[in-house]
Amino acid sequence: MYLLKIDTRSHPFYNEPMEKLEYIVPCHFGLEAVLKKEIMELGYEIVSVEDGRITFAGDTQAICRANIFLRSAQRVLVKVGSFHAETFEELFQGTRSLPWETYIPKDGKFWVAKAASIKSKLFSPSDIQSVMKKAMVERMKSVYRQDWFEESGASYPVRVFLMKDEVTVGLDTTGESLHKRGYRKLTAKAPIAENLAAALIMLTPWRGNRILVDPFCGSGTIPIEAAMMAAHMAPGMNRSFLAEEWRHIVEHKSWYRAVDEAQSIVNTTVDTDIQGYDIDDQMVSIARANAKMAGVDHMIHFQRRGVEQLSHPKKYGFIITNPPYGERLEDKKNLPELYHMIGERYMALDSWSMYLITAYEQAEAAIGRKADKNRKIYNGMMKTYFYQFMGPKPGGSGR
Repeated sequence: MYLLKIDTRSHPFYNEPMEKLEYIVPCHFGLEAVLKKEIMELGYEIVSVEDGRITFAGDTQAICRANIFLRSAQRVLVKVGSFHAETFEELFQGTRSLPWETYIPKDGKFWVAKAASIKSKLFSPSDIQSVMKKAMVERMKSVYRQDWFEESGASYPVRVFLMKDEVTVGLDTTGESLHKRGYRKLTAKAPIAENLAAALIMLTPWRGNRILVDPFCGSGTIPIEAAMMAAHMAPGMNRSFLAEEWRHIVEHKSWYRAVDEAQSIVNTTVDTDIQGYDIDDQMVSIARANAKMAGVDHMIHFQRRGVEQLSHPKKYGFIITNPPYGERLEDKKNLPELYHMIGERYMALDSWSMYLITAYEQAEAAIGRKADKNRKIYNGMMKTYFYQFMGPKPGGSGR
């Protein structure tokens, strides 16, 4: 996994810990181990690991650092509480019992932005959202002693997860999903999300001083994420977050501290051999523009080139890629030939490793080799496979 270890205790931007909160961090299903490692590398204590999310403990500075530094996360939620509910009355009472006034001021704009229910008696998202909003209002009325809330201030969107009738409630500190780093203004038809691309890279032994080629680079996401890792560029350092307006919870200087910490470790002068190819000229132009926006265009070589032209004179490189997998019916007939070509070109490389994510079930058969490892990852609702073909380590055998 490609991570930079930060000793927060000795870091010049570290401040003394404040009261500990719990944070819920969702991620793609199948990538929990990657996110857990990232959170631990930031110096925080893991509370629990569940399908699609990690809960950790930290001070209020963790709101800033988690949003700015985590590459594989989708968002960062402050855990407000949890309770058991099998009926809407229990949902109402459980929600009303939570300390909303601790987080939401009198003028705060609050709503239940998303409700997800798995194996629970309460399963209608819209009904769950409606009941919880009413319960929040009742709680706020009793605490603030007023009957009407203008909701003209900062935003406090709520997200709720129901799993086997256990309700977990969080306040979203992030806003727009963390995969939106701010550099991808233009995209391909079926782009891979930035946080998924970063997680896939972290699942490989690749490091910034090693060769990386993406022969289906599209809008450039995998090469750009790799270059940002090589340069130790925190993914969220150039964007904003909802909780920046939560001045009563997070001091504004905490955000400045976290950004200063991120900027202090950036090194864009590192030597890299990162390449992105695509058969579409327009995609190559888009990838270059996105890389420039990310500040890593000088670290990546983009080129119009089909996979049949994939070659490299050096040993021990990495292919990390998201090839087409026939989302449209008319494309499916071309997949066996395409994946056969991927396998052919890979076999021609000397001592390379290949990592590819695809929903194409016959990928290994078409490539002509069984993967050394295969990891199931859910890209939204789509089941995909991360096939890992491992070459030898430089100067040794095996990886």
